[in-house]
Amino acid sequence: MKTHNVKKGKAGEALAMAFLKNAGHHIRETNYKKPSGEIDLISLDGETLVFSEVKYRRNLDYGYPREAVSRTKQKRIAKTALWYLKEKQLDDVNVRFDVIEIYYLADGELVINHFENAFSI
Repeated sequence: MKTHNVKKGKAGEALAMAFLKNAGHHIRETNYKKPSGEIDLISLDGETLVFSEVKYRRNLDYGYPREAVSRTKQKRIAKTALWYLKEKQLDDVNVRFDVIEIYYLADGELVINHFENAFSI
């Protein structure tokens, strides 16, 4: 089951990365990991450094993917973002936390919703 989830996660991240690139983002990192957690995608949107959490579902049986980004998950992402900023010595940079949800409708149509400034630290 875990292998299936990893493959599904990679597929969702690939869709999100293509979506962000098409929107003009420059991808800096993927799957950035630290003891505090993982950030799926880190990109530049103009002068803003964007930390994106990607949630992918094949259907809406268990609700919208964005609903899985709990307050606890947000805190882990924020702590990991601080690691990144310190590691890269980025002191004076605009930062944003986005959520990208991806799912399929009953008719098979792919839906990608990009929530900019989905949460803050």
